[in-house]
Amino acid sequence: MVRAAYVEKVVDVPDGVQVTLEGNTLKVRGPLGEVERRFVHPRLKMTVEDSQVKVYCELPKKKEAALVGTWEAHVRNMIKGVTEGFEYKMKLVYSHFPVKVSVKKDQLFVENFLGEKHPRVAKILPGVKVKISGDTITLTGVDKEKVGQTAANIEKATRVKGYDVRVFQDGIYIVSKGG
Repeated sequence: MVRAAYVEKVVDVPDGVQVTLEGNTLKVRGPLGEVERRFVHPRLKMTVEDSQVKVYCELPKKKEAALVGTWEAHVRNMIKGVTEGFEYKMKLVYSHFPVKVSVKKDQLFVENFLGEKHPRVAKILPGVKVKISGDTITLTGVDKEKVGQTAANIEKATRVKGYDVRVFQDGIYIVSKGG
């Protein structure tokens, strides 16, 4: 079987964005904020030269070649996050009981969900801003993974258990993933 001798992916860094590599940690700073991520692998290497980030591997196996592309996508998402940001829109759906949603510190409280006495709580990860307007919840941030995980936490907290979900469609659902 023929194997590639060298796999390399290059990501261009736009103006106004600073990228620094300290050991295994890549820091990307831009107009909207800063994102930091560790990239650790025994055979993959990353360098920052001029206004480019290079991810490469010599004599890669199939998984290592695929991982080069994964790291490239992570770097692109970090750059996109600090320049444009990521935004998720969620919709609050209820029919029988009026639901009240509020944010306190790093938690989102959903009160009177399905008429329950105790509020349901979803964790908001650091760096994610939550804006509630009517029945729309908007999540924004510079880290794609944190914004997405916060949306998943909210969706999971309002999952209907013990009822037929075809009848009880109450909950908070992701409507759009922008970015």
